[in-house]
Amino acid sequence: MANKDYFDEGRTAHLMYWGLGQMAKGAGWAAAVLVTIGVVMYGIWALGQLLPAESKQAPSPYSAITTDTRNV
Repeated sequence: MANKDYFDEGRTAHLMYWGLGQMAKGAGWAAAVLVTIGVVMYGIWALGQLLPAESKQAPSPYSAITTDTRNV
């Protein structure tokens, strides 16, 4: 029993551990991208909080666009 090498794994176990490692690496990258998107969105929100209140009550810039629905 002392001659048993517990770190000697077969081909199947090696492939399973490699696949698990690749999935964990992909999940880590996805989490990093998600956190980055959240930080950017938080930065945009924080920048919007620094603007004066008058700028938030401006008329819509889309009001200058007129659509003609008579010929539809």
